[in-house]
Formats: sequence, structure tokens, C-alpha cells
Amino acid sequence: MRAVPTLRQLRYLVAVVDRCHFGQAAAACNVSQSTLSAGIQELEDLLGAPLLERTKRTVVPTALGRDVADRSRDLLKGAEELMDVAQAAREPMAGPLRLGVIPTVGPFLLPRALPRLRETFPKLQLYLREDQTARLLERLDAGELDAVLLALPYALGDLEVMDLGEDRFSVVYPADHRLPATGAATPADIARENLLLLEDGHCLRDQALAACELESARRNTAFNGTSLHTLVQMVANGLGVTLMPQMALDAGIVRGLDVTVRPMADGTQHRRIGLVWRRTSARKETFRRLGEALRLFL
Repeated sequence: MRAVPTLRQLRYLVAVVDRCHFGQAAAACNVSQSTLSAGIQELEDLLGAPLLERTKRTVVPTALGRDVADRSRDLLKGAEELMDVAQAAREPMAGPLRLGVIPTVGPFLLPRALPRLRETFPKLQLYLREDQTARLLERLDAGELDAVLLALPYALGDLEVMDLGEDRFSVVYPADHRLPATGAATPADIARENLLLLEDGHCLRDQALAACELESARRNTAFNGTSLHTLVQMVANGLGVTLMPQMALDAGIVRGLDVTVRPMADGTQHRRIGLVWRRTSARKETFRRLGEALRLFL
């Protein structure tokens, strides 16, 4: 039988190519640097060609090394999916699950949901990664995450999506503002105000503008919030008005602030919350059960 590389050797190579540093790669693989170096040397001997250019200070992948590392990622992902198939067949709601979550959902939904999830699925080990949508989906595609909790609409390509429910928008403005404190707000009310939004990269920015038909509204471009907490503080200090999702309001984000909250007029202005995963994943039953549990908190 023809000799082939081991998954261990391929994992070592990918770790070095990603970091261009033996020490960091060894730490990522939880092995000693000498063990990692020996594994890669064995791989080079097997392939009959150098994969790395080594100097006293740096390590640089050769063209072949980069090509082998790229191909190895798919092989490693496939091996992990084999383990997922076995795990899902034995016990779908057990073992580790790496869940990505966006910053405008995680801090408001998960503190309420996690205690119930631990109670309902005691064997499920949930590891969370918070980041913006684009970067989370990159990690999902690379196999570094199992699923992502995000807001819709968003271009998702070939991912499978489970719709968990809607999250309505309200307008938040200073208590002494000229807008009335009662009744529902209309897009026309907000369009002429100094509108505060999250900075570019947060999908909530575009979703709120589209849902509330405010794409052409006057926006405060001098102050872009980095988080929803920053936005409500800016509103409380009289810098303008903002749009806030209901889950953040339910979590008490404006508690103690001198601001007023008004719902939108017809209640149709909202974003959707969804759970997405790779179509090829073997853990679909796990994600469906997780989604059903999260749906209770929307």
C-alpha cells in the first residue's frame, strides 16, 4: 500500500503555514516544538520536497507548502466531519459546539438563554465566538465554527438557515426631545432627525435603515457607534436619535438613562434572527434542536 501523510502531519503543516512561526504553531497544536518540527520533516521526506524555508529567525512556506496546506484544510475538515457524524448518531445534544454570534444579538439574547440551554442540554459544551457577520461566516466556511447566530436579511450563499423569529425596531431619543413621548413613530418622524448608527461592518446598520425605510435619512456621520450600548449613551447625551432592536430593550439597555422609547407605527419594521450552518454538516439535528430552544427567547 502506498504511504500517505497522516492527519497529524498535515495539521502541523497548516499550523505553521498559518502562523509562519514554529513556536506558535506548536502551542496551537498542543505539542512541543521539537515534536512539530519532526512531524513536518517526516512529511517533507515522504513527499520528497521541501515545504518550508527555514532560517534562524523566520519560516516561510514554499509554493508547494502553501498548496499542500490548502489541500490539507479540506482533508482535516472532512476528518472532523466524520467525528461529527459519529457524535451526532450517538447523542446529538452532547459534546462541543462552536457557535458564532454577532455583537447585536449575543449580549442580549444569550444571558437569558444560556441557563436554560445548560439545564435542557447538560452534555452540550457550547463555546462562543463573538464577531461581525462577515468574519463569522468566513470562520464557518473554514470549519472553525459549527453554526452562527445572526440577523437577517444577509447574503448567505449555500448555507442552511433556520429562522428563529423577528426582532422589532423602536426609536430611542432624549427625554426632552421635540418628538412626542407617546404614540408610535413613523419613518417620516425619524427622517428629519439626527440619526445615530453603528459603524460600517455591523449588519444592523443596513437592516435597520432598510426595514424602517430610512436609506435617505439624515445621518450623523461624525459619530458612529461601536456597540448598541454606545449608541444609547450618545442618545442620552443629546447627540441624536437611534433605532434599537427589541431584544436589546428587553435586556434593559436603556435602564437608568433619560431617554424615551417609541415603537414604530405599523410594527412591520424588524430584522429576523436566524441560525445558519454548512449544508454538508452532519449535525443538522443538533442545530435544529438548539434553534428550537433559542426560539423561545425571541
